Order: sequence, then structure tokens, then C-alpha cells
Amino acid sequence: MLRAGGIVLGGSLVSGSATAADGDGATTLTVLSYNDIQTAAAEDKKFPRLVTLIEQRRAAADGPVVVVGGGDEVGPHALSPVSQWRAPVDVLNEVEPDADVIGNHEFDYGLDPISDVTADSEFPWLATNLVDSETGEAFDGTESVRIVERGGVKVGLIGLVDEGATFGKTNIKFNEEGLTLEEYTETGPAEAKRLKEDEGVDAVVALAHTGIGDAEALAEADADDDIDAIVVGDDEQFYPPEEVDGSIVSEARARARYLSEIELTIDGGEVTAFDGELIEVTDDIEKDPTASDIINEYRGEVSLDSVIVETETPLDATFGSNYHRETNYGNVVTDAMRERVDADVAITNAGGIRSDSVYGPGEITGGDIFNTLPFPNTVVSLELTGEELVETLESQVVTLESDTGQNFGEEISQQTSGLRFEWVPHDDADEPIRDVYVDGEPLDPEETYEVAVNSFIANGGSGYPLDDKPVEDTGELQATTVVNYLEEKDTIAPTVEGRMQRVDRDLPDAAVTVDGNGKVVSQFDAPDDVQSVAEDTVAVWTPEGDHVDAEKVVFDEEDETLVVRVDDGNLADTIEDADDGDEVALDIYAEYESSEYDHIYFERSRLNADVSATVRRRGRGLGSAGPPGR
Repeated sequence: MLRAGGIVLGGSLVSGSATAADGDGATTLTVLSYNDIQTAAAEDKKFPRLVTLIEQRRAAADGPVVVVGGGDEVGPHALSPVSQWRAPVDVLNEVEPDADVIGNHEFDYGLDPISDVTADSEFPWLATNLVDSETGEAFDGTESVRIVERGGVKVGLIGLVDEGATFGKTNIKFNEEGLTLEEYTETGPAEAKRLKEDEGVDAVVALAHTGIGDAEALAEADADDDIDAIVVGDDEQFYPPEEVDGSIVSEARARARYLSEIELTIDGGEVTAFDGELIEVTDDIEKDPTASDIINEYRGEVSLDSVIVETETPLDATFGSNYHRETNYGNVVTDAMRERVDADVAITNAGGIRSDSVYGPGEITGGDIFNTLPFPNTVVSLELTGEELVETLESQVVTLESDTGQNFGEEISQQTSGLRFEWVPHDDADEPIRDVYVDGEPLDPEETYEVAVNSFIANGGSGYPLDDKPVEDTGELQATTVVNYLEEKDTIAPTVEGRMQRVDRDLPDAAVTVDGNGKVVSQFDAPDDVQSVAEDTVAVWTPEGDHVDAEKVVFDEEDETLVVRVDDGNLADTIEDADDGDEVALDIYAEYESSEYDHIYFERSRLNADVSATVRRRGRGLGSAGPPGR
């Protein structure tokens, strides 16, 4: 799933250069690759243009060409519920690739249908290190290796996956199904050596559905440099061809946006030089008419182009947003789920929201929704105690200090409805999830709550601890639930409501009086790592999600104090349902520059103060601060 990576402007970038001049008997082998087609398979947009680009680059090559994929081609996409793998496979059959690698999304339809996928494919699917536990051979429908002889060059192709792209991203219990996942850093180099020594291949290309980091580890483990090129899939990065420990590594981002082209100079049976680039699939490239016809024929079966609602605000279905924070589209999805089963709470996994795109403002079609929710997951409900609900939320917190956090930043990795809570993304946090409210009321650890989720996470997907819970399955696709929810509305304008509040450091608690007159002022001792405070980010929030921006913020770096001033009248309006004498729990949130935390995704760190507000509906005078926040 793209959760980080480079941004490219323009058509293509060159990475790498020839390291030796072509000899008289040298041959240039061109390796063209794509990966993670996913949602593009259901759209008559980039995918047909990619097909054309592949044919253009084949024709332009000065020597033999092999075309390969990096996995995750047959799902997820908006046509999955009706065509399953067939739409992308039908298009790829037109491309006639030499091989592809089984990735985690090839298992979207289960383990047994893999043989159906491979049977419908006019090209081989490789699984070199995912093997039958008894025989050690490729499991049903797949191949261990493929050798291609073309233009006097013999090329060995192997397909590798890692644990994260199998056990970590599917609900299949491979060991129980009689499959063994061998260590890719051992099987890959060993098989490459066998191909060169026993089969006499001139070059070995590994199709590695592992992500860039693990592909680099594969290159490092290949001590004798038998793997010449590593075509990568899974983490969907923009990674132009680059030499890493003797192998050329490349990933063409995802969703048919780029084509990777690697030119290997082969002289005397060895790779002596390389050149390469990622070529952008632009709208200037004509669509392949056969590919367009295939996609549109499938689309016509399910009326994906029908308008269901109009949105006044852009709907954010990007990976970067949905993994890291609350989004307005995540709110739409979970609100629809919660309404569908009349639940207290709804949760969906960030990885289940696909397409990595923004929709609107404007008309939203059924195809847009199925693009963003392309899995055949249904909406289910289950019961959790308050304590179990917290454990469920905690299962998705990725800390800044973790390996994933160091690569992609801290993550909350889910979207929710009916909930408001704080999450603390640090290894030393006593409570990664805290201050939880359900429908505006503090969570009761012993209370039982009805929770709507999708069937994938109900079965333990994405690490959710739910696979032992009895469920009631609606049998309705998650995408259908959202479509039905939106069709009842003329227009929508969803916003971010403060459902999931990130907190890095705490300010002292404070107490204030709110009577609707004057100003409410609180002063705090600031943590040692605060260097400056972004004044326009400071606000007071209620448990219901209403907030009032601070009208004055003063941070004294020398005294390490922070003063926050809010208009009392505005604050009183946000808690207008409170009676005289009531105490209302409020929160102050503020972003700040930290001397300790070096964030990957977020621009700044975040402070929180718990504020107890006593309501006075009688009398006049300043809304004075109670005991200062010291």
C-alpha cells in the first residue's frame, strides 16, 4: 500500500549510467516492468495507456526485451466484486508479459482461486520461495522459475515474496494450508546461483513483491551478485533504477502510473553495465483500444459510471492521509457502516481504503466508491467490551520509534465513527490510546458496545485482535453500504472532526470558569522540548468534536511557559447544553516545534492539556482562569 515516497515532476528520470563500454559482442537486454496495477485495472485511464507504452518501448529497444510484473496486479479494484481477477488478467494477456510474481493481493480471492488466476493467465506466475511444504515445489498453479531465451540472451526469472506481503497482509494461514514461506534472502540468491551455474543463464531478474527496503536486503544478501536486477512491488514507491550492492533495483510506483525500463549490457555471458529510467504514463499516450474495450465491457455490467451524490468538499482517499490521521472520506465510510447495523462504533482499516486519490468537489459515481473500497469485504457487527475496544484501537498504533515509523512516520492506521480518542505514537507511552469517548460519553471499560467492522478485520486482518469474536454478517459489500448511504443524500460536505487526536507531549491540567463573558485564559509550564508553538493550530475541543480557536497564544521560550486565551462567549456557545454548575471536560491541542522528535510525515509535534470547565449561567463578569495550569 503507498504510504511514502518521492514526488516526480515531468515525464521521466534517468537513474544509473553505463559502467563499462559496450564490447563488440555485447547485447543490450531491456527489462520492462510494472507493479501494483490494482485500482487502475477497473478504469479506462492509465492501464490502457500503459499497454500502449509497453508496446512502444518494446519496438524501440535495441536488442531483446523481457516484460515482467512485480505483483499485486489482480486486486484490489472496483470490478473485483463482479469480475474478480478477470478484468486485469484479460488486459495483461494482451501485454503478453514473460512472468509476474504472486503478491499479497493475488490472494484477495482466497488461496484456492490462485489456480483459476493462473489458468486464465497466458503467462506464468512465479512463487519461488512460497512452496508446497511436502514437496518443496511451487504450489498449485504457480512456477518456481521461468527461463526466457530471446535474441541470443538467456534470462532467468524468479519470484519472491516476504513475510509482510503474505502472512502480514492476508488472512490465509499458509502453514495450515500446507505451504512454507522460505526466507527470500536465502532462496533468492541460491536459486539465482543455480540458474547461472546449472542452466547457463546470462542474467537473473528477481520479481520481488517485498518493498524497496527488503529488496535492498535481498541485494545485500546476494553475496556473489548472481541477481542482476530486482523488479519491486508492494510498497508502491517511485524508485528509478539504481545500483544496490551489485543489483539494479527499481519500482514503478503503482496503478499504471509509470513503466520501469532497465537496460542491461550483456557481454561474455555477464552483465557489465546498465542504464535505466522510470517513464511516466501520461495522457499524451494513446489508449490501447483492446484494453479499453475489455475494461469498459466489464464496467458496463455494473453501471459504475452512475452518479450517486455530489460532494462540496474533496474526499480524501489517499494512503498518506488515511494511514496517518482522520480523513473526511474515512468518516463517510465508517458513518455509513455504523448506520447500516445501528452500531455504537464503526472501525475500518486504513489499508482497505484504496486508489490513493482525491475525489471532488463535484459528482461522485458508484465507480469512485468501488475504486476506494474494491475488496469483497462485507460489513459485519460484533460486541466488544470497553476494554476490548481500547485493545482493538491500540493494535493499529505505529510508533515513531518503530521501524515502520522511521520509514513512514507514526500512524494510527484506521478510520472510526462514534468514537473520539487520543493516540500517543511513542514507545514509552503508558497508554497508546486514551481519553476515549463513545457518542460523547466517557468509555466504560466494562460496558458492552456494538461495533461495525469489515469482514477482513473481523477475521484478524491488519493485526486486529478480533478473529475469536462472534459476528453478525450483513452479507453486504462495504462499498455497497457506502453507495446506499450516499444515494439517500443530495449533497455532502464531510469534514475532519477531531475523532482521532495525536498527542506527543502533555501540558499540566487546568481548570477554568465559563460564563459567556470576557476571556478564558490558561497558563501552562511547557515541556522541555518545546521550541516554538504554531499559534494558528491552538484550539479548545469538546468531547462532541466542536472546537474554538484560540484568539491569543504566547509562548515564552526562556520561561518555558505557554499562555492560551479564548473568547468566553464562543466557548460558552460550544457547551451550550451544559447546565449551571456543570463541569465539562475540554482539551487544548497545539502543534509545536520539538527539539526531540524528528517526524517523517507530520510537520510538527503536538501538545495536549486536559481542561476542566465549570459552567456559570448566572451573573456577569470575566470568565476567569481557575488554578493556573502549573
